[in-house]
Amino acid sequence: MALDTTAQVYDHEATGWQRGLYDDIKRTFRAPFVNWIFRTAMANEPAFLRYAWGQVAPVFDTRAFAELSVDYRDAALTPLEIPVHDSRDLDLRPPEYRELQGQLATFDIVGPRLAVLFRTLARTLDGERLGGVAGGVDSTAPYPADLDRGRGRKPTMTGPDETPTAAKETLAAVQERHDLGDGLPSIYRCLAQWPAALEAGWTAVTGDDDALAAACEEADRLVDDFVDRLAYTPRTTPADLRDAGLGGAVEDMAALFGQFDAGGTGLLPLLPGYAAAVGAEGRRRL
Repeated sequence: MALDTTAQVYDHEATGWQRGLYDDIKRTFRAPFVNWIFRTAMANEPAFLRYAWGQVAPVFDTRAFAELSVDYRDAALTPLEIPVHDSRDLDLRPPEYRELQGQLATFDIVGPRLAVLFRTLARTLDGERLGGVAGGVDSTAPYPADLDRGRGRKPTMTGPDETPTAAKETLAAVQERHDLGDGLPSIYRCLAQWPAALEAGWTAVTGDDDALAAACEEADRLVDDFVDRLAYTPRTTPADLRDAGLGGAVEDMAALFGQFDAGGTGLLPLLPGYAAAVGAEGRRRL
């Protein structure tokens, strides 16, 4: 079937096994919402998503992934040296500032999870066999129960025709740098609700091109290294999908996850910076 990227199964619409899968995604991603990539895959190829999630979910439940998540945050933040803006700097009331902090913390948590998801599926859907590495105890030990749990709030976002005038100049710079076409990633639709925070965060993470390039390069290296050393073997190659009766999903899903993997390299490492800019930075060491 042709992939319809406008079709989504939203969290509140999910029932039956879809409800359970969404609940498991939120538990595993330590986030109170389901990302666009899952909602779109559910709408277009639900059987693929059910199968693929069962294959990749164990990757995120290990201490090795917990270590990757904090290392990823540290790699992104160390070169950038983000200044913290308090509620007065952004002309926000304390409740608004706490809401902003909670929503940006959610993106900070989700960033490395999306990076690993995109890389794992992009590489396996391209035919590469990953996993089966006999690593140390952390490669299969459980994810620490307290890490990132309860930090975030469910993001709210501006609609396509609701961009505040004060945010338009910064969003134009976002579009130019990221070459995103007509769409905006969720992080920017979220930040657009608070134009001063959007401008402050954007200035902080993009103010030094060399530092940003170093942050993105190191974060990407960590993701590749983690995926290279998976203890578990996701059976999501084209051959695996054909054996599971899902061969018809290969082309569209390979294109979808390959596109997001390529785009995420320059975008996802910025998410910790936006959280850090409002004092919502997560742990950088286990």
